[in-house]
Amino acid sequence: MDQEGREAFRQQLLELREQTREAQEAAREATATVELDQARQGRLSRIDALQGQQMALERERRRQQLLTRIEGALRRIESGDFGYCFLCGDEIDRRRLKADPTLTRCPDCAE
Repeated sequence: MDQEGREAFRQQLLELREQTREAQEAAREATATVELDQARQGRLSRIDALQGQQMALERERRRQQLLTRIEGALRRIESGDFGYCFLCGDEIDRRRLKADPTLTRCPDCAE
């Protein structure tokens, strides 16, 4: 992959990282501890609150995984390994990388 292509993917990854971090900050309140005061809330309201908290925690876990994949892709760009399959070493199609620049495997190895 040429320098211009790597730089375009680098910019895409930096933007995705920034968007993900902004989403993390916006969601901090949703993952806060649920207060289980029975005098203030009914049983179903507490269950709904706990379910909402668990869903928010799962979204946070997925965002964290995405950030880890983004950081890995940025490191691969710096080292010159970006765009190559981890398993077979073949080049990953650019269209596939445009859809998800954090990919580490070609379609054959991904199966």
